[in-house]
Amino acid sequence: MREKILILGGTAEAADLAARLVAEGKVDVLTSLAGRTTNPAQIAGTVRIGGFGGVEGLARFLNENRIDRVIDATHPFATRISENARLACESAGVPLERLDRPSWTRDDKDRWTEVTTLEEAAAALPGGAYVFLALGRQYLSAFEKRDDCHFVIRMVDPPQKTLAFLNFELILGKPSADPRSEAELLKRHGITHLVCRNSGGNAGYGKILAARELSLPVVMIRR
Repeated sequence: MREKILILGGTAEAADLAARLVAEGKVDVLTSLAGRTTNPAQIAGTVRIGGFGGVEGLARFLNENRIDRVIDATHPFATRISENARLACESAGVPLERLDRPSWTRDDKDRWTEVTTLEEAAAALPGGAYVFLALGRQYLSAFEKRDDCHFVIRMVDPPQKTLAFLNFELILGKPSADPRSEAELLKRHGITHLVCRNSGGNAGYGKILAARELSLPVVMIRR
């Protein structure tokens, strides 16, 4: 019987891993997505969408579906699902691997202010700043009280409720890996500061290169 692998996905690395394993044809691959994105990209193998119901739900899923191995390839900041996966795999006796992409490293030309929390990031912004928030929609609340700043917020999907910002613009779309495209976006909106998490990977690195080229200050949230 072929080995059954569950990939906890939602990242480019997870999709690449699924494609490689399916192409090799030696294992059965199931990728799980949280379902936060309305139209996720095509993924090789079988795909399920939605949560598991915490640690107990995931452990039960592993047993009921005879999963032989779990690979956690979620976002580096998705700490809750990673911890749930660790505990569930311990409970079910299923081996767990972590596929973690390296953090971005600071270049001599980068103007980073590194912080550890969203609250610290919000406090680091000067009054009157035009801020590009390169964060998921679940990470915005810490910035809502900064009425003295103007925010440009990029989301993949439209928000389900009105954002609680006094001064903001909403952009729908995914990050570009092309620094020229990201630089044009930053210049078009008069951005003076960028706020992002140190997610690593190539897909979101365009904005880092763009900020470097434009000599823009970056508030970087550490892992």
